[in-house]
Amino acid sequence: MRVLLVDDHRLVIEGLSNLLAAHDINVVGTASDGLEAVAMAKNLHPDLILMDIRMPRCDGLSATRRIKAMQPEMKIVMLTTSAEDQDLFEAVKSGAGGYLLKSMSGDAFIEALREFEQGIPPFSTGLAARLLTEFSRLSHAGNEPVQHAIPAAKEAGTEPNGLTNRQTEVLRLVADGLTYQEVGKRLSLSERTVRFHMAEIINRLHLQNRSQVLAYAGEHGLKPPD
Repeated sequence: MRVLLVDDHRLVIEGLSNLLAAHDINVVGTASDGLEAVAMAKNLHPDLILMDIRMPRCDGLSATRRIKAMQPEMKIVMLTTSAEDQDLFEAVKSGAGGYLLKSMSGDAFIEALREFEQGIPPFSTGLAARLLTEFSRLSHAGNEPVQHAIPAAKEAGTEPNGLTNRQTEVLRLVADGLTYQEVGKRLSLSERTVRFHMAEIINRLHLQNRSQVLAYAGEHGLKPPD
């Protein structure tokens, strides 16, 4: 995986570069502000951009919007100290596909990137649930821009395992072999919303990855027999 690092703190950049290199993840470039990130994203075409929020000249949220406008396919994950709801919600509306906190451990960070490679959006613990709750609330209030960013998920009802009815539906369909896109079409959800549900399923069941989710589904009768 080819990664572009964007952070205005040199020590952070050097530490991340060393950590990623130790796990055979290729850092193709580093930027110290949003303007540099926009230019380097265009020139380098990385597989993933890890983007800080608070930076001089151009912050990470503005840079994310600019990059997504020019390169909609670009994958961007915020890596920040801010756990504020406003930053989280604005990041996703700007086009970020994940949100990680710098307070997480190195092992958890690498695991999140491995999950990203498997198609699971990387979010620090509890953040995906906050997103779904907020976007559902705003959707019910008729906020169209937020609906466009991430369509609301139906969260009514909770299963004994702590999953909502909607999350259980997603789990059953994924266990049945459907892709996230196919699950979205079946449930009238965007693929992004399905990915958020999967991230929250993993958090709520205290699992590590999609393979463990599928194993859980088989053990609990949520996966059809082969």
